Amino acid sequence: MGISLPCFLFFFFFLPVFTQSKNTSFIFEGFDEGAEILTEGAVIMKPGGILRLTDRSNNITGHAFYAQPVQMFDKNSSSSPSASSFSTSFVFEIIRSRSVSGGHGLAFVLAPSAKFPGAEPGHYLGIFSSKNDGNASNHIFFVEFDTVNGFNENANAQGNHVAIGINGMVSLVSEPASYYVNNTNHKEEVLLESSQPVQAWIEYDGVKKIVNVTISPGGMEKPVKPLISLRTDLTDVVKETMFVGFSASTGEDSSSHYILGWSFSLNGLVAPPLNFSNLPRPPKEKHSMADDPKTVALISALCIVTALLLAIVGYFLLFRRRGNCRNSESTLEDWEINSPHRWRYKDLYAATKGFKESEVIGIGGFGAVYIGVLPTERREVAVKKITRNSLQGMREFAAEIETLGRLRHKNLVNLLGWCKQNNDLLLVYEYIPNGSLDSLLFNPKNGFLLKWEQRFNIIKGIAAGLLYLHEEWEQVVIHRDVKPSNVLIDGEMNARLGDFGLARLYDHGRISHTTNVVGTIGYIAPEMTRTGKPTTSSDVYAYGVLLLEMVTGRRPTDAGNWMLVDWVRDCQQLGKTLDVIDPLLGTNYMVKEMELVLTLGLICSHQVPDFRPTMRQVMRYLSGDDVLPFVDDWGSADHSQLVYEPDTMFMLGFSRDTFKSYPQQWNSLPAGR
Repeated sequence: MGISLPCFLFFFFFLPVFTQSKNTSFIFEGFDEGAEILTEGAVIMKPGGILRLTDRSNNITGHAFYAQPVQMFDKNSSSSPSASSFSTSFVFEIIRSRSVSGGHGLAFVLAPSAKFPGAEPGHYLGIFSSKNDGNASNHIFFVEFDTVNGFNENANAQGNHVAIGINGMVSLVSEPASYYVNNTNHKEEVLLESSQPVQAWIEYDGVKKIVNVTISPGGMEKPVKPLISLRTDLTDVVKETMFVGFSASTGEDSSSHYILGWSFSLNGLVAPPLNFSNLPRPPKEKHSMADDPKTVALISALCIVTALLLAIVGYFLLFRRRGNCRNSESTLEDWEINSPHRWRYKDLYAATKGFKESEVIGIGGFGAVYIGVLPTERREVAVKKITRNSLQGMREFAAEIETLGRLRHKNLVNLLGWCKQNNDLLLVYEYIPNGSLDSLLFNPKNGFLLKWEQRFNIIKGIAAGLLYLHEEWEQVVIHRDVKPSNVLIDGEMNARLGDFGLARLYDHGRISHTTNVVGTIGYIAPEMTRTGKPTTSSDVYAYGVLLLEMVTGRRPTDAGNWMLVDWVRDCQQLGKTLDVIDPLLGTNYMVKEMELVLTLGLICSHQVPDFRPTMRQVMRYLSGDDVLPFVDDWGSADHSQLVYEPDTMFMLGFSRDTFKSYPQQWNSLPAGR
């Protein structure tokens, strides 16, 4: 039976159209009542084609999704299916109140359902809740456009940022909202809540496994260089069919979130371009009386008059105390006069909600650390409250201010100020969102794993911070307590060395005269128990122990009956080097980097101080500028006095001929060596 020519042409030209999913590509330049959009929560379609996700009400959520699910896997693929490529472009606008900051933002979402039962507003953006945040069973990919400072439970970024997340609010990558100008490295900021349109492009290449996110002010051509490029495979994240759309939320701060236009394409097709001139604009929103300039001016004037009257009364009430105050000020110590900004106690009290227990983010040897939001600057800070009833607590307080108050380096925690009120000693630091290295390495939340490339970057960051302390600042600073719990990790996963309560300073070319042994067991250099004198070399020893922790995922005293340093050396001696590597890393590491860090950790934690490198040498090894030497290339120590076991010396690089120079070891050398 033959097929006629008209039928053949019909199948040839139109069969591909029928086999394509009808939701492969779509475009909305405005949203009318008949638009194929599923809505939930505070979402409404306003006259003129505006899709409003939320208004300026507090603690609400809004969801708007394309009505038909999209096919995320090729059913006809003969090989193992992988997530399909997709491309989307949309224009949004965020309008905040005139008198207060807005919040919290919106997100483009790829989810197995268009409904999110139990999802919470605020920082969860109406996508997750405290119960399911971080669960792999969520199968959710999203790109957030956030306008509020980091997520408090596991803070991931600063305000006005763009971030990519999978299954939880801890971002895989985050960047301040901006765009690259003319394919250069120069970036211009984009204020997301400026009440002006912002266009975004999100593209996933299912072959190269890469997500690109680009933004620009509305009406501008797409920048050539994306703001974010992240290599990630969505195959295990998405399901066979997924819904695409948007979610937004407000919290105690609020904004109106609008979508003005949206296009989407699947299977490698570029999303249809949006004609910016055809897009609707949000109507002017009515504001409350408090937003009216005349009302604000009248209220401000009344407040000023009231404040003046109260100030006059207060002046007379406190007049008798002036003599006492002058006497008190005249007894200020030098460190108080030369220190950074002194904060008012009441501001720190308000910022931490009265030093409420729920705001505690850490507890150290001399007090607790609270997260706070400064009421005047709306800036997150960490406030350390030191117990003053101990002499050591007062010493730590003064030491932190004298040292960290003047130090400035990208790998150190910045001290913003201090406060001394009756029995309360308070230190104010910049808030470092990802917490301590100790918690990320040994007590991660929601299945988080510190990857090797992140560990290696942290290792280099700590080294840079110690080099600055030892050699590059105006004085030598010995930290004396280098350990993972005193290393904080910022939003870009960079290391920030902190807690200088035990630090000691002395001039370059001088010798430290401190003789008391302090620090943490497992990180204290062996010579400290004999001399009691801290040196830069004793900091290097602690750094070496930290390197071994990063490689093994074990604590200094967490290797059975052995100390960690001894256990690693023993494994190397037995030829079981790979046995010490953190099993959580699997094989996802660079072998050369791992060998470098492992060897460097052993040399830095060497029993003999003269065998340890300086931090400048450490930086050169980590950067690849120098090659690690054999042990007998180190320094000018009298090696004949060493009392190390021969096997240990073999492991450290000594040859048989070298042993002839060390009588004690030569005489005890086992047969066959």
